[in-house]
Amino acid sequence: MASPDRISQTLTRHKLRHTPVRRAVLQALSASPFALSGHEVEQLLGGDVDRITLYRTLKTFEESGLIHRVIDTSDTVRYAACSMECNVHAHADDHVHFKCTSCQHIYCLNQVAIPAVTLPAKFQAQTRDYLLAGVCQECQE
Repeated sequence: MASPDRISQTLTRHKLRHTPVRRAVLQALSASPFALSGHEVEQLLGGDVDRITLYRTLKTFEESGLIHRVIDTSDTVRYAACSMECNVHAHADDHVHFKCTSCQHIYCLNQVAIPAVTLPAKFQAQTRDYLLAGVCQECQE
């Protein structure tokens, strides 16, 4: 769980205002061991947060390099906090994601890099997503 000081430092480093909603959203995503959908973030924050404000905050965070999107096999968009090295110009989150087929959580495997892929001539990748599916360590126990 990120401390209030760390949340403030992160918002300051990314030149973002310190609003209660931004602080709460960043805290929720930083504290979660798995990626959360917008609906899940909304539930964690309770009914005090306007849905439009929440989604604008998520969009701002994504554009600023604070969070990244994870799209699972059901096309549900989920959000995960980025590593400290990420910024608006360079994402260090070129990592594998893992979806548990039991609990349905998606985990960022920051220590596992996306393997290099050589594309055929005249193909140019815009994004790199790598999603593995199986059973997470929590569900195996």
